[in-house]
Amino acid sequence: MERIRIRGTHDLRLQGEVRISGSKNAVLPAIAAGLLTNEKLNLTNIPLVKDVFTILTLMKQLGAEYDIEGNSLAVQVRDIASDEAAYELVRAMRASILVLGPLLARYGKAVVALPGGCAIGSRPIDLHINGLQKLGATISLEHGYIQATADKLSGASIEFEKKTVGGTENLLMAASLAAGETVLKNCALEPEITNLCELLVKMGARIDGIGEETVRVIGVRELGGATHEIIPDRIEAGTFLVAGALTRGDILLNHINPAHLQTIIEKLRYSGAIIEPLRGSALRVVGSREIKPQDITTSPYPGFPTDMQAQFMVLMTQALGTSIITETIFDRRFSHVNELLRLGANIEVQGDKATVKGRTPLSGAEVIATDLRASASLILAGLIANGETVINEIEHLDRGYERIEEKLQGIGASIERIRN
Repeated sequence: MERIRIRGTHDLRLQGEVRISGSKNAVLPAIAAGLLTNEKLNLTNIPLVKDVFTILTLMKQLGAEYDIEGNSLAVQVRDIASDEAAYELVRAMRASILVLGPLLARYGKAVVALPGGCAIGSRPIDLHINGLQKLGATISLEHGYIQATADKLSGASIEFEKKTVGGTENLLMAASLAAGETVLKNCALEPEITNLCELLVKMGARIDGIGEETVRVIGVRELGGATHEIIPDRIEAGTFLVAGALTRGDILLNHINPAHLQTIIEKLRYSGAIIEPLRGSALRVVGSREIKPQDITTSPYPGFPTDMQAQFMVLMTQALGTSIITETIFDRRFSHVNELLRLGANIEVQGDKATVKGRTPLSGAEVIATDLRASASLILAGLIANGETVINEIEHLDRGYERIEEKLQGIGASIERIRN
């Protein structure tokens, strides 16, 4: 079992440069898009995180061949070897549901396990299923699996009842090979979706309205190979921006897209941090001695991301006053609060709201990482907690952060991975 050990201090100042990795949430649908063609996809700037290897294991079971060299991935599915995404992999990573649309579009059949429970709350897939049914798929739920068939998908007009990132991605991929025109309305606007659309266009898809709420897709008979760069991970970048603000640090973040971080930057500046854009793809964050409290409500992009809620909560524990954080995207996404309380935080939760009272000195303790972003929040808290903090169950952390302890070591943190 691996754990993270941090020797923290109230007066820590992180200083130096950090290169941000490719986006986990962008690379997963890009890999799934390999099912749409028998030609090779070459993906660059991929993050070497657990979720990538999980979906590659699934893709191999479905018939893919792949090769990783550094942060580049070549994946090819000459023939579909299996139409089934088994529960053991889908439960390990809910994004495995993204193979449903591509399998159905190219192969005409897909058997995908229902994802089941999630540590951060329910994420229903009915929007995926309803959309595919409108494209002409016949779908039933049997023995915990989605059984889907379609002789040929046909274009349709589909309006999502609410914003859904995975649903938008699944339908975009399926519509790329559907006959005729598909109009998708109320699409999610995340940059990861734009990145997927740009890949699909390189593969030969015909998509209009990229980056907008209404997207039109004219299906083509077949798609080809492509070379495509994965965008930088805006959540990893946001995590390091918070680290700089939290520690009165001076950190230069390289290889980022500042346009994807505008809401986070706005909130950090309000809290007192100085954020300076440099050379187009870099940002400098300088923390302030006095952190200003503020209220935050999560919302779909371009609003404040739910994936940054836990990290910002740690920042607000050091603000000079009271903040209220409202979580509107996922239920049960305050699981990190109990662990932060063990470190000395003063937080009260009522329903979808967490009241954070600062400025509260933190002290090291043994804690448990309950999900991916909770893991990051505990690392941030451990950095400024006096004494030793040990974080257990860090497999969650490894799902989405590439070598985070090494990156933090490089800017002055006393953090290490231990095995026992």
